[in-house]
Amino acid sequence: MNRLFYGWVIIAVTFVTMGIGVNARTAFSLLFPPILEDFHWDRGVTAGAFSFGFIVSGIMSPSIGKMMDRFGPRAVMLLGTWLMGIGFLLAPLTSRPWHLYLSIGVLVGGGSVCLGYSGQSLYLPNWFVRTRGLAIGLAFSGVGLGSVTLLPWVQSMILSTGWRDACWTLGLVILVVLTPINFLLRKRPEDMGLLPDGDTAPASSAPARPSNIVDPVWAAIDWTLARAVRTARFWWLALGYFGALYVWYAVQVHQTKYLQEVGFSANRAAWALGLVSLLGVVGQISLGHLSDRIGREWIWAISNLGFAICFLCLIVLGFDQSYVWLYLMVAAQGVLGYGMTSVMGAIISEIFQGRHFGTIFGTVMLAALAGGAAGPWVTGALHDIQGSYTLAFWLGVGVSAVSAFAIWKAAPGKVRAVAGKIGA
Repeated sequence: MNRLFYGWVIIAVTFVTMGIGVNARTAFSLLFPPILEDFHWDRGVTAGAFSFGFIVSGIMSPSIGKMMDRFGPRAVMLLGTWLMGIGFLLAPLTSRPWHLYLSIGVLVGGGSVCLGYSGQSLYLPNWFVRTRGLAIGLAFSGVGLGSVTLLPWVQSMILSTGWRDACWTLGLVILVVLTPINFLLRKRPEDMGLLPDGDTAPASSAPARPSNIVDPVWAAIDWTLARAVRTARFWWLALGYFGALYVWYAVQVHQTKYLQEVGFSANRAAWALGLVSLLGVVGQISLGHLSDRIGREWIWAISNLGFAICFLCLIVLGFDQSYVWLYLMVAAQGVLGYGMTSVMGAIISEIFQGRHFGTIFGTVMLAALAGGAAGPWVTGALHDIQGSYTLAFWLGVGVSAVSAFAIWKAAPGKVRAVAGKIGA
């Protein structure tokens, strides 16, 4: 068997899992308007179910990291598949806010931390080193393909048969498709006698490849969670990842409803949400590949710039509903903003690589998921207080800047260089 073949199998499984799992969670943005119309709950209360899911995800995240270190990706992905699938099957039974918080919050939210960017980033970086950014970008681009197939389909079901039938269907798709394919996963190539990037073991007489280690003292440390949390880098990472998911989900949850309120049709708003993820394919692959050349910090900054532009365009759309601003918002969010995911696992791996990476990554993601919980809730609450999204969107611009600054301070490139920087 070609040594690189199983690496492509891992990418393919991740591609499909992300295409379904991430977009199923994103579908809350489409479910949000009909749920509001059905129950007439406050916007902050309803969006809070999505935010509560991030709180659950954050609580679970360190344990998921430990579970990955001990049992590997198959156990983690199967847990996520069944939690998310059952959550969507139960959501149609909702008649009280706590029902939504249990189904969409606890179950779907808990499952999403396994199936989404967090869970996949726990093992995928192990399979690639020199082309890590490109490989992760390719695997995560499944989100874009899923967005133009799954999300319009969900929207058509909502319009034709209602949000409850859409939830039933999502639950069944998740269980039937994702359960079997995740048995193909392995944590690292060494588990199968392989090496990262499809390499073969070098002959004793062959010259060694140049090392990518910039700080040998740091890289030589056997990083445990206890050691990591005593470093400034860990807390800069936590702040940067908090801000990233804050802005990501603040716009994702409220975008569809906002576009409808400023004058766009429900179908056009759903189209915009799907196109963001489709353009995310371009961003994830191209910016992931570029990160292997220029460094992860630059890509993180570029992605946060994309979200800042997105928020500014949404503010302008409140006064001018020109399609120019809509297209710019979609492009900035998808091509630039979504490129962030291609370096999310790589940044932490290059700083705290080692046997306990899963536990450390899971704990950093606790902060990230707290940001994902805060973003939708704060945005909805500010709207309820002010009757407008303007202040909330300006806050998103500021949080984007803080996130970019924090990852520059964490400086993964000062620990391990990307392939394009080795020998430079």
